[in-house]
Amino acid sequence: MSPHQRPFRFSVQASSASADTDWRELARKLEDLGYATLTAADHFDRQFAPVPALMAAADATTTLRIGSLVFCNDYRHPVLAAKEAATLDVLSGGRFELGMGAGWMTADYEAAGIPLDRPSVRIARLAESLEIVTGLLGGETVNFTGEHYSITNLVGTPSPAQSPRPPLLVAGGGRKVLTLAGATADIVGLNPGLAAGVIDGRAGPTATAAATDDKLSWIRAAAGDRFDELEIQTRIHVAMIHHDRPALAESLAPVLGISPAEAMESPHALAGSVDECVESLLAWRERWGISYIGLSLDAAEQMAPVVAKLANT
Repeated sequence: MSPHQRPFRFSVQASSASADTDWRELARKLEDLGYATLTAADHFDRQFAPVPALMAAADATTTLRIGSLVFCNDYRHPVLAAKEAATLDVLSGGRFELGMGAGWMTADYEAAGIPLDRPSVRIARLAESLEIVTGLLGGETVNFTGEHYSITNLVGTPSPAQSPRPPLLVAGGGRKVLTLAGATADIVGLNPGLAAGVIDGRAGPTATAAATDDKLSWIRAAAGDRFDELEIQTRIHVAMIHHDRPALAESLAPVLGISPAEAMESPHALAGSVDECVESLLAWRERWGISYIGLSLDAAEQMAPVVAKLANT
């Protein structure tokens, strides 16, 4: 294993359940299945609010980590984000992972009446926010004056349980945000490009193996000497155990807006037999250093045999 090939770990994105007790039971089930982390998104639809949901999941478990995937920077001031992150880390016993992003879902902005600035503005605002948040979580006295935020003599409290702070994940699919992630994050999350504000076939061409090669080159250039310290994560949107992988690729490719061959190579789709899925993940790690695998809740049980074979290896 090369220096950048970390052991595998797996997460599940689950942002709601039918009842409060179901949510806690879900967290315990994921822990029992060998998943490392339960993550929650940050949207204004029918999901739970991420902060209390993640805290409830941590309370229901002993080893399961919790993470925001991701907090939308435009929905909370960085001082609030730092306070929430530190509190979650303390109350979970050091099991929190802070994921932050520039925002993308058009429906959220429209429903809430929040202005959706162009991507370059949102990313610049995220860059300022990351500097403030990491300073507050690191115990610094923060003084900051930027285009979007102004902070005066503020010390972040409480002190997080993890040292020097909870791991920071920054995710995205475009060059600007992945360059920011490579320069600042501990975990870099790979997404398809979501400039359209929805997940549809327009994102497909940005989810191919060739597009991922480009993304890793941007991350590597931005990270410089610290690249081998980064953990590379992917969010898988299509995952299933299936007896006929080529036929599945044929059926999914038109929906994804890419060819069947591209669908089979994409690090955002994982399908086939258990052994074929294992082979794909090993190939992704060899090619791109991807070791942190984010799955949707509907795939958690199907993929448990894959998790059993690869987690921590």
